[in-house]
Amino acid sequence: MSAVIDTLNHASDEPVPPVTANALPVTAESQRRRAVGADVPRTVRRKSPLTPYVMAGLPPLVGLALLVLLWQIVAARNSGFPTPMVTLTEAIKLFSDPFYRNGPNDQGIGWNILASLKRVGMGFGLAAVVGIPLGFAIGRFKFMSGMFGPIISLLKPVSPLAWLPIGLLVFKAADPAAIWSIFICSIWPMIINTAVGVQRVPQDYMNVARVLNLSEWKVLTKILFPSVLPYMLTGVRLAIGTAWLVIVAAEMLTGGVGIGFWVWDEWNNLNVPHIIIAIVVIGVVGLILEQALVALARAFTYEDAGS
Repeated sequence: MSAVIDTLNHASDEPVPPVTANALPVTAESQRRRAVGADVPRTVRRKSPLTPYVMAGLPPLVGLALLVLLWQIVAARNSGFPTPMVTLTEAIKLFSDPFYRNGPNDQGIGWNILASLKRVGMGFGLAAVVGIPLGFAIGRFKFMSGMFGPIISLLKPVSPLAWLPIGLLVFKAADPAAIWSIFICSIWPMIINTAVGVQRVPQDYMNVARVLNLSEWKVLTKILFPSVLPYMLTGVRLAIGTAWLVIVAAEMLTGGVGIGFWVWDEWNNLNVPHIIIAIVVIGVVGLILEQALVALARAFTYEDAGS
């Protein structure tokens, strides 16, 4: 009995933690969270306003650095391949006067780029004038779809360069033949995407137009065109990329003034640094053309504008 009393007296001497109204029973989960520090308030670190820009720009810079490193390794193992520094030096000299003229076959790279863009613009424009209305007709009328469907399926897989001899035979000149090749390779994406867009217009819209007895012109301008515009611009973007690819190859075969002919001429002169510079220029121009059309598509896409 005395031992029990001594034990109670000893326990009464220990400090008792204060009990509050919000006190909760200590559970195993709360003990675990306290052990790992989950209940301890942490200092919230604010992100620098430059962090998004750094994260957006760092990966491309790392990728370019790896590309230059690989380029340097290849150049070190092959004496005929120019190093990045040699190519950069040649590029500075080349672009210091890109619009010089020393004759019909000796012109600056700027004139060659403009000549290629002119051919692409003409062929691409003709393809848009023909392909987009034809795509509307194919998507709108079942008879037109059945008539042109087999022709498109047959001709679309043909390589654009296979049409170049036909152009040379018909037009008897290299420049129109190159424009013809651009036209024939650019028209298919425009026709197909526009037709698909017309076919995917909700049937309820067409039923309302039929009830209101709208004319075909009203249906085209008020219903079809706004709905098909995103599809149509997608076809235009795909077509411009294909056109820029084809013009380089076509100019290599036809000659004259153009970035493709300039590449082939520099190869005949064994000027490898200029060939690498031309490859970079072709890629940059193609990227600019595609991004410009992407921005145009975003500007006229109603879903994006609404969000």
